[in-house]
Order: sequence, then structure tokens, then C-alpha cells
Amino acid sequence: MKVLFIGAYGKVGQHFADQIKDHPQIKEKALIRNPDQVPFFEERGIETVLLDLAASSIDTIAEAAKEVDAIVFSAGAGGKGLEKTFTVDLDGAVKAMEAAKKAGVNRFVMVSTFRNDREELLKQNSLQPYTIAKYYADEWLRSHTDLDWTIVHPGGLTDDPATGKVKVGKRNEFGSIPRGDVAATLVAVLENNATIGKEFEVIHGDTAIDEAIGSL
Repeated sequence: MKVLFIGAYGKVGQHFADQIKDHPQIKEKALIRNPDQVPFFEERGIETVLLDLAASSIDTIAEAAKEVDAIVFSAGAGGKGLEKTFTVDLDGAVKAMEAAKKAGVNRFVMVSTFRNDREELLKQNSLQPYTIAKYYADEWLRSHTDLDWTIVHPGGLTDDPATGKVKVGKRNEFGSIPRGDVAATLVAVLENNATIGKEFEVIHGDTAIDEAIGSL
């Protein structure tokens, strides 16, 4: 399986690259915006494609997705303002889904926010624009595509060492999770086709990642 990872130089994406570089069955194609990031992936033997998600057309993204089997969307504006939030987290995500369809890529894994239901959507705080963007991107994936999707909702992201153990489910209590464990969760999702059509929250827990994902 060859995976186009959108947002590959984000912190979760970097962990994913380290975990996937020697994987016997999954290979990565890293979508990045900055040419200065290329050496990080070259050192790991990972192919790269340079593309500005916000500025690119569906056709351009589809070209980057040629000859891959799955797309992982983990791009985000990272607090760079309202405009970037909507052009990356919402419009960029929808363009990636439409590009997947155009390129004939059926598998699509979305990294979302921890909880973005209607109740969260209406909370007026600094994260509201981000929550709105993620809510409608997820809704588009579920309701307006025929892609083989999985939506992953990580808790609060930390740089703590990965533990290899998580708790998955819906309506979990809010908790944190090391970024390395999020990356390992994405690998486990890609390895397990039973996750297609599934949506779940994931935080630090006591269950080995493969076992937790296998229980979905």
C-alpha cells in the first residue's frame, strides 16, 4: 500500500514517517509545502511531492495522488488565522477528498479534532472556527463521498514519549495522547480494513494500539 500523507511535516506526520520508513507493506509519499523539508524525508527514503494545499486545485492534488492506494489527511492551519483555518482545514480537506475520487483513490483517513459535534460547534471560544471547519470537513467525507473513510479524533496532543497504548471509543472523557501514539494509530488503521466506515476518539489508555483498533 502506498499512502499520500497530506500534512506530512506536521509533528504527527514526522512520527508517522519514522514509523513507516521500514514498514514491510506500507510506503509513504509525503505531501509538503516547503522544499526545506525535503531532506527530512530523503533521509528516511520517503518520496516527496511539493504542493501548497491551500493554493492548489483539485486537479493538481489529484495528480499528486496518482498511483497511491490511500490518503491520510493530517494538514492543519496550526493557529495561523481564520483564513488559513478555512482554506486548509475545510477547503483543503474537501479538495483532497475530491482529488481522491478523481485519482481513483478509495481509502481516505481523516485526522480530525477530538470532538466536533453540534454541541461543540456552538461553543464560543478561540477554537470555534477550527471546530466548525473540522465539523463540515468530516460531514463532507461521511455524506458527500463514496470513499472508504475512517475518521480519527485524537485528544489533546502532547510531545510525551509514545506508550503504544490507547483508549478508543465515542464520547470518551477528554484526555491527552502523545503524537507518536496518534501516528501509530494511523498505521494500525491503514493495516485494518475493518476500520472503514468507522469514526472514533482516541486518548492515552491501557490497551495496545493494534488490539484497540481491532476492537472497533
